[in-house]
Amino acid sequence: MMQDSIFTKIIKGEIPCHKVYEDDKTFAFLDIHPIQPGNVLVVPKDQVEFVWDLPEDDYQALMAAAQQIALKMREVFPDKSRVAMHIEGLDVAHGHLKLFPFNTDEEFHHHPDASQEPDHAALAQLAAKLRLADQN
Repeated sequence: MMQDSIFTKIIKGEIPCHKVYEDDKTFAFLDIHPIQPGNVLVVPKDQVEFVWDLPEDDYQALMAAAQQIALKMREVFPDKSRVAMHIEGLDVAHGHLKLFPFNTDEEFHHHPDASQEPDHAALAQLAAKLRLADQN
């Protein structure tokens, strides 16, 4: 049995987050150390180490959630020409997607400073803008 990841703890409500989306299979929230403002982590509720190990219906749900969030990002960030999706799994052993708006190669490859204290007020405002209409 795998120990709960930080994402599983967030999904369970044990750790606070700035949620933008949730359904029966997926959970999405703002990254507190974003690659770019608006960086959302889209996570399957069932913890697996690699996205590729998800059952087909969970994988499809993850991708469908990512698409909805990316479309919302294009509305919220009209000045950004692209929305990136990273699947890397380097920091947390819980398969997930990273979505973020960007324009330039420099923005795409930016490495956030994880030592900086997050601005939770700004993150809460941004989460409210990114939250899908049917989410509370």
